Amino acid sequence: MLTISRELVDKIIEHARADHPDEACGVIAGPIGSDSPERLIPMENAERSPTFYRFDSLEQLRVWREMDDRDEEPVVIYHSHTSTEAYPSRTDISYAAEPNAHYVLVSTREELGEKAEFRSYRIIDGVVREEEVVVTS
Repeated sequence: MLTISRELVDKIIEHARADHPDEACGVIAGPIGSDSPERLIPMENAERSPTFYRFDSLEQLRVWREMDDRDEEPVVIYHSHTSTEAYPSRTDISYAAEPNAHYVLVSTREELGEKAEFRSYRIIDGVVREEEVVVTS
């Protein structure tokens, strides 16, 4: 189960809408072992694509080092889908390399209008398991 603040959910959705029609991506860091998402780090989609995302390798190295220096880990890794449901693609599954992370997908597809679809998954060894999301105030 992912427990996340309304503020962080809103910021992820805002980022997804701002980058639309390209996919948005980023992480939420939290203290190591806490499973508590605290610090949103929007990242650049190096692909600048409406169908694919990839962290810029230099930015990712910098962000992961910064988390390391702060005794943090990526609690949430998020990205958006701009024309499909918020479900991991085969590529998303193959790139899921953080077994402790919650993989959040936000869909900003047109038929949702002003709403966004927000879902979370655990992806371990290629196995996708959707999990409940509890949004706190």
